[in-house]
Amino acid sequence: MAADINKAGVAKAYARWAPIYDFVFGEVFAPGRGAAIAAAEQHCGAGGGRILEVGVGTGISLPDYAPCNSIVGVDLSEPMLRKAHERVAEHGLTNVESLSVMDAMHMALPDKSFDVVVAQFVITAVPNPEATLDEFARVIKTGGEIVLVNHIGAESGPRWLFEYCFAPLARRLGWRPEFPFKRLTDWAQRHGGVKLVERRPIKPLGHFSLIRFQRL
Repeated sequence: MAADINKAGVAKAYARWAPIYDFVFGEVFAPGRGAAIAAAEQHCGAGGGRILEVGVGTGISLPDYAPCNSIVGVDLSEPMLRKAHERVAEHGLTNVESLSVMDAMHMALPDKSFDVVVAQFVITAVPNPEATLDEFARVIKTGGEIVLVNHIGAESGPRWLFEYCFAPLARRLGWRPEFPFKRLTDWAQRHGGVKLVERRPIKPLGHFSLIRFQRL
């Protein structure tokens, strides 16, 4: 197996993706984006809440949040965030508080300052998923939620073999495909301050999941 991904490699990969990301992944990942936003807004309720989107990228999700929600976006990739700033200006998104270059494993954000953390297609693209999840749990309020949308690796069979063989190339493109759900449940058990409240398949092909954890 190839060496695991690292921060510099991820930043370089997504700098390459920035000009074409929306074109390549916009429609493919639309069901996941919609599911994540709906879950976050359901938790916040009709009055809205404060939502942190980690890995906000080009800001493709930002226009879809209800205006009653206050959104903070962070991403490791400055080229991706430039696109997000352009989108905020184009759509006049006054509910977007800030967009900042930030490492998801070391976020310069206060403890318990958000109602929900949303991370779409992120957790398999960071060098240390467990440390990143620790940061998510740190910045949400008691009772708040972590909403993940991500590809979850197969545990056996032909898809597992494909993901295992594809992994070296995928790492160069910026993510790891062979990511088992057990890593998430093991993290929650070790952390002790969160509980799994939902996992359900979403399109495309049911290989992606929406996963929600609640901060205790």
